[in-house]
Amino acid sequence: MNLPQNLKYTKEHEWITIDGAVGLVGITDHAQGELGDVVFVELPAAGKVVKQGESFGTIEAVKAVSDLYAPVSGTITEVNGALNATPELVNKEPYGAGWMVKITLSNPDEVKGLMDAAAYQAMIGK
Repeated sequence: MNLPQNLKYTKEHEWITIDGAVGLVGITDHAQGELGDVVFVELPAAGKVVKQGESFGTIEAVKAVSDLYAPVSGTITEVNGALNATPELVNKEPYGAGWMVKITLSNPDEVKGLMDAAAYQAMIGK
């Protein structure tokens, strides 16, 4: 399992990396593996304001449909449009081309409450 050390993680299996005031968000390799083949991703339009822990979309796989949760509060400034045509990017590159949204953080301190790679790994028991 791929678990980048430079990311922060949520208990709902999202990851975030911060560049200035913008966070890039996706789901973890563990999550995409548990879901199986991703067939559809429903994401909000840019401009939507989200609160930490709030659902911002859904991901549908052959096995199940799951909510996607915002790791931080802020405004969604960009959505990965490539997932409309090729949702399987989430399976192939969960930490790269399979990213979901970019969020401009409204409260950067929320990042401090997220897990590092070691804590996430301990939570999933791998």
